[in-house]
Amino acid sequence: MDSKIMTVFADRVLELGPPVAEPGRFRHFRLGRDADGIAWLVFDRAGAGANSLSAEVMEEFGEVLAAIEVERPAGLVLRSAKPSGFIAGADINEFRGASDPREVEAEIRRAHAVVDRLEALRMPTVAVIHGFCLGGGLEVALACNMRIAIDGARFGFPEVMLGLHPGLGGPARLTELINPTQAMTLMLTGKTVDARRAKALGLVDAVTAERHVRNAVRDAVFGRLRRARSGTLNALLNVAPLRRLLAGRMRTEAAKSAAKEHYPAPYALIDLWERHGGDKRAMLAAEPASFAGLMVTPTAQNLIRVFFLRERMKKLAGGDNRVRHVHVVGAGAMGGDIAAWCAYQGLRTSLADMKPEPIAGAIRRAAELYRKILRKPVDERDALDRLMPDLAGEGVRNADLVIEAVPEKLELKRQVYAALEARMKPDAILATNTSSIPLEELRASLARPERLVGLHFFNPVSRLQLVEVVSHDRADAQLLAAARAFVGTIDRLPLPVKSAPGFLVNRALTPYMLEAMIMLDEKVDKATIDAAAERFGMPMGPIELADQVGLDICLAVGDMLREKLGGGLPEAPAWLRDKVARGELGRKTGKGFYDWEGGTALKIPPTVQPTDEMTDRLILPMSNVCVACLREGIVDDADVVDGAMIFGTGYAPFRGGPLNYARSRGVAEVVAALQGLSNRYGERFTPDAGWDQFASSTSTAVQAQP
Repeated sequence: MDSKIMTVFADRVLELGPPVAEPGRFRHFRLGRDADGIAWLVFDRAGAGANSLSAEVMEEFGEVLAAIEVERPAGLVLRSAKPSGFIAGADINEFRGASDPREVEAEIRRAHAVVDRLEALRMPTVAVIHGFCLGGGLEVALACNMRIAIDGARFGFPEVMLGLHPGLGGPARLTELINPTQAMTLMLTGKTVDARRAKALGLVDAVTAERHVRNAVRDAVFGRLRRARSGTLNALLNVAPLRRLLAGRMRTEAAKSAAKEHYPAPYALIDLWERHGGDKRAMLAAEPASFAGLMVTPTAQNLIRVFFLRERMKKLAGGDNRVRHVHVVGAGAMGGDIAAWCAYQGLRTSLADMKPEPIAGAIRRAAELYRKILRKPVDERDALDRLMPDLAGEGVRNADLVIEAVPEKLELKRQVYAALEARMKPDAILATNTSSIPLEELRASLARPERLVGLHFFNPVSRLQLVEVVSHDRADAQLLAAARAFVGTIDRLPLPVKSAPGFLVNRALTPYMLEAMIMLDEKVDKATIDAAAERFGMPMGPIELADQVGLDICLAVGDMLREKLGGGLPEAPAWLRDKVARGELGRKTGKGFYDWEGGTALKIPPTVQPTDEMTDRLILPMSNVCVACLREGIVDDADVVDGAMIFGTGYAPFRGGPLNYARSRGVAEVVAALQGLSNRYGERFTPDAGWDQFASSTSTAVQAQP
C-alpha cells in the first residue's frame, strides 16, 4: 500500500495523495500516482501564499496535462496545497495596464486551450476543493468531470467587481451545468455560495470532510459517486425564445444597480448568454473577444486599480494587534454600531452610555446585523455574548482601547475624557470617533495627551470599510501603530491622516452637500440634484446623503469647517437651520428632505434632467479639496486619497477616485472648469494652489511607467 503525504497547515490537514514521482519536475505542480492508479496533481504556486493563474502557471499546466495524456492514469485528482483554498482566480497583476484587446484575446485563447485540454482528458477527472474557489479557479474546476467540496469551501465569480465577466469558459460551462438563471445570477452579482448551497445548485457533486477525501476520490473515479446532472429544465431555459425573455429581465435588474455606460460587464455577459446559450462550443468561442473588450475599458482598469488600492491600504495596518478588549462610550448610532462590529470581529466589547435605552437599542441593532451576516445561530449567540451592556462603565478599567463616540460637542467630549482617563489602564489607547474636531482641541484637558488618537468610522459601520486614523503632533507613535493594527484586525482599512478640521473625507464631502443646498436655494428640484450626482456614478446624491448622515450633523460639520477654513465654504441657508430646529433630521427621524420608510427614502424620478454643469458643481470641489489636503500634508499619497474616498464615501469606483478622475479628464481641463465655476458662482470654486504640483507629479508618474 502506498504511503501517503499528509501536509499540515495550521489547523488544517490536507490529503494530498501519494509521494511525488519525480520531485522538481514542475515548478508549480506536483504529480504522483497512488496504488489505485489515480494521478494526484497538486497545485502549489511557487513563491505565493495563494494559488492564482498566471500566464506562466497556465503554460506549465498545459505541460502537465500533456504528460498525463501520455501516462494515462485511471483518473486525475486536482488539489491545492495552499491552506487558504483551491485557486483564488487569475493573477490580477497581469491585467494591469492592458490596452490592446487583440493581445488580451490571444492570451485568453491560450489559457482556454489549456482548460479545454483538461476537459478533454479521456479519464475521470475530479477537483477536490477546500477554502475559496473563485473566478478562474472555479472555471478550472468546472472543466473537471466531478467536483468534491470540503466543508467550509466557498465558490463564486467575483470578476464583475473588476469590470469583467468570467473568461476561462465559465459562462458556457456553468450555464450548461446548472439552472442558467441561477448561473447567471452567480456571475452577475459576484456573490459567493458555501459548499452546501453549491451542492444544492448542482455546482458540486459531493460535500465531505477532509478525512474522507481519499474514499470520496475512489468513489468518484470508479463510478460510485452519484453525480449532479443537468436536468431538462436547464436545457429548456437555454432555448432561444426563453433566453431572450430572461435576458431582457436580467438587463432590467442590472440597470437598477449599474448603468451600462458605467459598468458594461453585466450587459456583455447577458449578451453572450442570450446569443450563444445552449451552444457550448459557440459560447466558448465568443467568450475571449467579449472578455478582452471589457479588459481594456477604463471601467475595468480603474476597478483593477481599486482592487490594488484596497490591498495596499490593508498593509497600512502594519503589525500585530494587541487590543483584546474594546470599551465604547456612547451607544448612539455610531457608537453602538462600532461596538457591534468589534464584537462581530471577535473582540470582547463593553458598551457604556448615560441611559439604558440607547444601549438596548444598540444591542437590538447588533442582533439584527448578526442575523444578516452570520450563517449559524451559534455564531450569532457568541457575537452577542461578546457585546456587553455596561451602564456603569466599568469596562473601561480592563479595556485595551477606549473609543469615545459621544455627540460632536467639544466640552462634552472633554468631560468624558476627564471621567475616563483616571480609570484607564496605563497602556490603554484613548480614541475619539470625532468626525471633524481637531485633536489639538480635544487633547487640551488630558493629563497624558500622547495617548489620544482619532479613529473616525463611517456610517454604516458594517458596510463602509474606511477608518481615518488621526494623529497630532504629540501623539505616541507606538499607540498610533497599535491603532492602525486594531483597524486591520476588525477588517477595516486604516487611513493615516493628520489632525485638521474635517480630516480628509468629511472635508471633501462637505462642499458636495453644501453645494446641493445652494442649488436647492436656486429652486433646482432635489431629485434633479441627486440625479446629477448619480449620473456621474455616486452611490447616492448629496440630498439623500445629507438625510442619511443627519441634517443636524451636516449643519454642525459645515459650520465648524466654515469657521476653521474661512470663506471657501458657503454659508448654510437659513431654511436648513429651521428644518433642523423642527426636528426634521433625515432618516433617523423619518423626515428630512425626503420622507423615509423602513430605512429607505421615498423618491420619485426627476422631471428635469441635470446638466453637465450641475454635475461639475457637485463633483469637482471634491477633487479640489483632495488636492488641498495633499498640499497641506494632511495626507501624503494621492493614490491612498482615492482609496479613502472610494472606501469611505462610495465615490464612483469605476472612476478610480477623485484624483484619478482629474487625471483621466485632464488636470488642465479640471482646473479650467473650476475657474469657470468660480467666475460664475464665487470663490468656493477657486482652484487650489496645489494643482500645479499635482499635475507635475502626475506627469512624472506617467513618464516613469514602462
